[in-house]
Amino acid sequence: MNRIILPALAILIAAQSPAYAISDKYRKQLEQSGCTQVSETQGCDIHKSKAENAKAGFSNPAVDNSTTQTPYAGQWVAKSDSGATVATIRIDAKEQVWVNGKQVNAKRTDGTLQFRQGKLTFTIQGDRRLQNEDYWTDSDAGTKGPIQIE
Repeated sequence: MNRIILPALAILIAAQSPAYAISDKYRKQLEQSGCTQVSETQGCDIHKSKAENAKAGFSNPAVDNSTTQTPYAGQWVAKSDSGATVATIRIDAKEQVWVNGKQVNAKRTDGTLQFRQGKLTFTIQGDRRLQNEDYWTDSDAGTKGPIQIE
């Protein structure tokens, strides 16, 4: 039995054709046309420009996110438990963040936008359906409070 299985297995492994990724030329055509491999099968023409394909109704949603609004954009206020304003926060459509008028670096982590100014760390939840999940913490004083959109 092993005399038949082992040679058959060796022939099968040797006869398998390797899988190759798309060629560099084809990848460039896809990028320039705004098509994907899937949209090309649906009629997107890789020999046309992105604008021509967009006019025909084909656009790459992964690339064409200029119209998508970030859930973080807007004017926010961080308040203490007593209701006093701790910080005013402004976030633009490109997720650039200003705290009290000074620009700070922000990063996305686990569906949140986190940024820091001094000892204060601010966390804003990306899913707007979740209520009371936006907060700030002061690592020095050990205090915490809510962040609300204006």
